Amino acid sequence: MTEPSVAYRGRVKYNEKAAQRYQVRKEGKHRAEMRLVDRAFTLIPKTHRVLDLPCGGGRVTVHLARKGYNLSSADLSEAMLTITRENVTKNGLQCPVERQDIEKLSYPDRHFDSVISFRLFHHFPNPEIRQRAVSELCRVTRHFIALSYFSPASVTSIKRRLRAAMGGRKSDKHPTSLAEVQSYFAKAGFRLVKDFARLPLVHTLHVAVFERMKAGK
Repeated sequence: MTEPSVAYRGRVKYNEKAAQRYQVRKEGKHRAEMRLVDRAFTLIPKTHRVLDLPCGGGRVTVHLARKGYNLSSADLSEAMLTITRENVTKNGLQCPVERQDIEKLSYPDRHFDSVISFRLFHHFPNPEIRQRAVSELCRVTRHFIALSYFSPASVTSIKRRLRAAMGGRKSDKHPTSLAEVQSYFAKAGFRLVKDFARLPLVHTLHVAVFERMKAGK
């Protein structure tokens, strides 16, 4: 297997200070994002064993575990894992939390029923890394994957491109079209079930749900 990447900023930036800063977000934005997760999870049975990768500070883990899902959490950042463990304990939950690299997971094939990967894909700077990450998620998943990505057709993405074209700061966030995202999953034997967004042309964050295709389908 190809060795994991080390070059892109999103892979290495979450030290203790950055991880703590990441936890600070507007309550309204948090609620809106969790509603988006809930919409995606209307397609995923409550009986499923779910991996939250990356877990960040554990907000998706806690949110879904409270709704009755059996959650496991993983992240590459030790600082994020510490915060997740604290939040899991604080909420009286029992969710395994461990260090994993999305580009080279240690889990066996089809170890989980479903996976959610929230607010990570837009950090990947090139197709090679995107395909490697998607292939690993698909390998360890039996049924569904809910993956968030940034749409290039949104107002926010267009503003970022215009700013860079005018000599301003280039964003370290990498939007990808749904067609591109679908192509990575198709290579791993998964098909799109449904794509969710608050307002598709206004908000850049989408969550797409994919499912494993049956043999011969």
